[in-house]
Amino acid sequence: QVQLVESGGGLVQAGGSLRLSCAASGRTDSTYAMGWFRQAPGQEREFVAVIIWSNEWAGYADSVKGRFTISRDGAKNTLYLQMNSLKPDDTALYYCTVSRLRSWPLTRAHQYDYWGQGTQVTVSS
Repeated sequence: QVQLVESGGGLVQAGGSLRLSCAASGRTDSTYAMGWFRQAPGQEREFVAVIIWSNEWAGYADSVKGRFTISRDGAKNTLYLQMNSLKPDDTALYYCTVSRLRSWPLTRAHQYDYWGQGTQVTVSS
């Protein structure tokens, strides 16, 4: 089992920035990739970004490309999401997730094995 704890969410004005963190613990040795998904009220959970743990190869949803940056600290087993130029449409509950599937791209929720509880991001206009 892998435990994931997100932090860093909050309320920010449009155009502002936030940095999300996700601390992983437990059986992390089988991790192939980690990602971020988000879910707004009444909507499906959607892919945001993913990073391959070993080589830091990253991928992004078109809606966040150029504004969000995913990164990781292997020594701390921590995943980050730097979010700049935030828009009201970015408002959602953001989830950290782990995949053991050696595949690409990893943009579908069913490709992930472990999920955090989520951290709320609210962007006001």
